[in-house]
Amino acid sequence: MQTRLKFQDFLHARPKPKGIDVICQLQHFSIITYAIDPVRLRGLIPERFQLDTIEIDGREKALISVVPFIDIDFTSAVYPFAKFVMGQTNYRIYIIDKTTGERCVWFLGTTLDSWAIAVPRALWNLPWYPGNVRFDCVYDQAQNGYAKYVMETQSEWAPAKLALIQEKGGDINLPGFPDIETGLVCLTHPLTGFYHRRDGKLGTYRVWHKRLLVQPATLKYADFGLLSRMELVSLDEQQRPYSVLVEPINEFTIYLPPVVVK
Repeated sequence: MQTRLKFQDFLHARPKPKGIDVICQLQHFSIITYAIDPVRLRGLIPERFQLDTIEIDGREKALISVVPFIDIDFTSAVYPFAKFVMGQTNYRIYIIDKTTGERCVWFLGTTLDSWAIAVPRALWNLPWYPGNVRFDCVYDQAQNGYAKYVMETQSEWAPAKLALIQEKGGDINLPGFPDIETGLVCLTHPLTGFYHRRDGKLGTYRVWHKRLLVQPATLKYADFGLLSRMELVSLDEQQRPYSVLVEPINEFTIYLPPVVVK
């Protein structure tokens, strides 16, 4: 059973960046979440973690999200440096670190549309994979929402197609949580990620951001090849997400380098 959570207990001042930490703005940021049988995730998560689950209609559900966006002004958070633009999609499962009690995410991996992918892959063994990412979005300022949101990724590892739309006045609905704020804390505010490095070791890194001001959207179509291939969410199930949340732009600080967990 989920306990009530408040953002005031999770928000804190940004830790001062140093070294090779980076800052970036995430444009066309969306979180498409599916509620699935936890059995489907068996064997994917190390014993150190437990799934952060909810109960819907008397059944336990695990949560897995696809998170597409465009990195804009991706640059050093400390020094004057060149700025990069690149499309990206993260695939993540919501977990709890049993060692610390912290709510985190488990990354299945990431697609990145940039030559710079060679750095995280070679230097840190991150589970990042190349993809040709294209967004076609129209944001209606008057309606405060997307009149058009289309994303397509050509990738051997995780091909994807996504189409969303927003209607003015829609309400966020997050069944299984005691209230909307608790659900938003869990879905939008995990600041620590874990993953299996490409060499099999356990890795982790941290981010920081302000409270994300997401709004609901409606899915028109989704085809996430990775979720289908891994038999986590079928193509038919992908058309019925648990929730769809979007924010036109936000800012993240990423603390680097990632570290190996001993």
